[in-house]
Amino acid sequence: MAEQAYLITGASRGIGREIARTIARRGRRLALTGRDTAALEATAGLARDLGAEVTVHAADLADVSQIGKLADELKGISLSGLIANAGVAVVKGIEELTSEDWQRTLDVNVTGPFELVRRMVPSMKAGSSLVNVSSVAAKVAFPGWSSYCMSKSAMEGFFRSLREELRPRGIRVINITPAATATDIWQGVPGEWDTAKMMSPEQVAMAVAFALDRPDDVLVEEIQIGGLGGNL
Repeated sequence: MAEQAYLITGASRGIGREIARTIARRGRRLALTGRDTAALEATAGLARDLGAEVTVHAADLADVSQIGKLADELKGISLSGLIANAGVAVVKGIEELTSEDWQRTLDVNVTGPFELVRRMVPSMKAGSSLVNVSSVAAKVAFPGWSSYCMSKSAMEGFFRSLREELRPRGIRVINITPAATATDIWQGVPGEWDTAKMMSPEQVAMAVAFALDRPDDVLVEEIQIGGLGGNL
């Protein structure tokens, strides 16, 4: 029987790293992917310290050829879960937003996960899970965030459709929708942001783990979480 593992995209840091640590504590094998090999190895080290067996697979989800290579590397592994966490945020007004900005957001946040999911689903068995780490931006509009809001709304819709398609096969499809979360992404976002009032990556990871830990015949379809202080 093929080995089972949880594949986490965007595992280099932030929410992805905390998801890896949280799942590692449960004694599960991990396959980590992201663009930054050194940061991935740091996440892998933290997970191994918690007793997990970990493999690292550097890949850029904006590059379909790299997604194909990643899928080939994982052929010997039967995935218990695919956690789509990687994402980029381009924050610009509509007059400054370029076609390249829009396409980059689509490539990383929507097309990349689609390409990965369609390659991995055929080998996934009943009891497996697909998790989309979404954002409150899928449900609430923010000025200057049009490309990001578009991408997150698209992914939630994609996963809702997948849920009904894969339900007969016993594969659970889950949307996790957190409010603003204190990660490095804010360092590249114009404006002043009080990250102390935001969700922590650990809190988002706990929500992911809660959904995954339910019995195989129980599906938590969506979790929307936020702090008492609001979305931002």
